[in-house]
Amino acid sequence: MEEKSSSNRKYIIILAILGILIIVLLFWLFIQRSQLMKLVNAKEVEKTELQRDLDSLMTEHNKIKVSFGALSDSLSSKDSIIQQNALEIQKLLNTEWEYNKIRKKFAMLQKVAQGYVHQMDSLYTINRELTNENDRIRQVVKTEQNRNQNLMKDKEELKEKMNQAAFIKAYNVTVTPFKLKSGGAKEIVTDKATRTDRLRICFTIGENPLVAPAKKSIYIRIQRPDKVVVIKSKYDTFTFNGQTIPFSLREDIDYQGKAMSVCVNWTKKDKESPAMKGRYIVTVFTDDSEIGTGSFELK
Repeated sequence: MEEKSSSNRKYIIILAILGILIIVLLFWLFIQRSQLMKLVNAKEVEKTELQRDLDSLMTEHNKIKVSFGALSDSLSSKDSIIQQNALEIQKLLNTEWEYNKIRKKFAMLQKVAQGYVHQMDSLYTINRELTNENDRIRQVVKTEQNRNQNLMKDKEELKEKMNQAAFIKAYNVTVTPFKLKSGGAKEIVTDKATRTDRLRICFTIGENPLVAPAKKSIYIRIQRPDKVVVIKSKYDTFTFNGQTIPFSLREDIDYQGKAMSVCVNWTKKDKESPAMKGRYIVTVFTDDSEIGTGSFELK
């Protein structure tokens, strides 16, 4: 009986020890499970934070690209690096639990993104300065163009004034009719058509220093009362206002910008036919310009 009782106590002690061990093991498993759950939760929180930071970084990066527009094309290679690193980090977040490794890559991505922003700001600043400089240069060019246009306009106006002023003028155009005697050696002033054999046309070429010194041809037209121009030959013509017109007399002069007197004679060929009665018009031309006019009357 004593042996049996001793055996039972040993059995009970063993069961108690096993029970205590089981309880300790269960408690340890509970603690481990709790720690594991905390670790899993911490990892999930860390993963969520990393995912949020990555999404925020890429959203901001894409906004920056849009805000800078075409200027961002100049940094396309750096943008490609950022996009590629973002894809790698996203893949690690989906497959890895080594968040320290992911955080290191994310820190590198942040530096690259910050460098992208700094470079973009620099490019924007440079571009704005260049734009302002271009605007200033365009304004200067426009001002110079306007100034040149005004100068050209002034030059043309001055040239026009010079052209208008650079002409010669025949003043005091007078005509004296003569009766010839002694075979033409003697001249007698007359105003009778039947006695007129010669006309002496005199005038003064005015002084004009704006006219370049040169030899000039003076053309004189004597127009009868019936509007017919007296001519010596049908070949005696010159060009005026684009038209070929006849002249009565031609005198070549050497004009040096000084006033000079000119006198020319027209002698009637047909001495048997009297001159026409009435008012005659005498017009003086040179260089395609009418420079003077006068008149006389034969009775």
